Amino acid sequence: MRKNYIDNLRSLFVLLLFVYHTFMIYNSFGENFYIKGQEILLTTGFMVALWPWYMPLLFVLAGVSAAFALEKRDTGQYVKERVYRLLIPLLFGVLLLVPAQTFFAERFHNGYGGGYWEQYALFFTKPTDLTGYTGGFTPGHLWFLAYLFVISLVALPVIYLFRNLSGKKGPALSPDKMPALALIPLFVLPLLFAPVLNIGGKSLGEYFAYFCLGYFVLSRERIIDRLEKYRFFFSAFALAGMILYVAWWRYGRGYSSGLPLDCFERLYAWVAILALLGMGKRHLNFKNRATDYFSRASFSVYIFHQTCLVAAAYMVFQITGDAFIQIVFIMGISIASTFAVYEIIKRIPGLRLLFGIK
Repeated sequence: MRKNYIDNLRSLFVLLLFVYHTFMIYNSFGENFYIKGQEILLTTGFMVALWPWYMPLLFVLAGVSAAFALEKRDTGQYVKERVYRLLIPLLFGVLLLVPAQTFFAERFHNGYGGGYWEQYALFFTKPTDLTGYTGGFTPGHLWFLAYLFVISLVALPVIYLFRNLSGKKGPALSPDKMPALALIPLFVLPLLFAPVLNIGGKSLGEYFAYFCLGYFVLSRERIIDRLEKYRFFFSAFALAGMILYVAWWRYGRGYSSGLPLDCFERLYAWVAILALLGMGKRHLNFKNRATDYFSRASFSVYIFHQTCLVAAAYMVFQITGDAFIQIVFIMGISIASTFAVYEIIKRIPGLRLLFGIK
């Protein structure tokens, strides 16, 4: 049985990426982007508030979904599904979608005047820091697919080890009797795994920990019921954490770093995830035509959205220098073009396979 609140949470935060990545254009925390506008404090504050838990939440939801998938599939079916849904879209996305982002980045940042196919060769040969923000090779936003594919496979031996230890078919060593407050200290697991294979600030070990927490803990219905019951407590805790974190970013940069901040970031991220799951169970556990559509489209929207957004930003920047107008048009054009691409691709069987559309 599908958990509608899981699908709806995933859809909601995939759609929110249109806002997040548009705001990335105007960030003031010193990071470049494919198209870069003036620094705006308010939009940056929004990103800072979401950053600690945004991608961890998606890995947690992936872990929860894996728990339900492995109840219905054997190992071979699960691995095959991971290849079709993650590896193939990753490879063809890097070949066909991401070079378009660096094409516009080359034009915007470097005054590149060559053609697209000339830049396509440059994409694979130019030295880069792997962000590709000013051109050169990058997996772009599809790093998420690469990480999730690796994590999904690496987690399998751990899953079967715990199954054998417990003698159960589902997630092992059940935390069903764990009190709600006892969930909070679990934030130390992502913290401990954070140094493992940290590539450009994206830790494979940390996201593996979040995936496993989703699989082993947050896939349990009794745990979610407790999160729903104490949703206001966790939400208040997360809100306090958000205020403190944004305040530190705004006023305390340079005054603290290292382990204390790392601990606080993971604590805030984990409690925010618990709060969102509790609120999601209460308010998002439903299905209608709209939610069904977005649930089916969310994976493809993730794959297509950033290429459409970067192209939209490049065009809008040629027309107006007003940041507010830019933001409105970038969001509007990127949303419309992303869903248009999805509607076209899903009607073409060969292309559906390339981009993981069921």
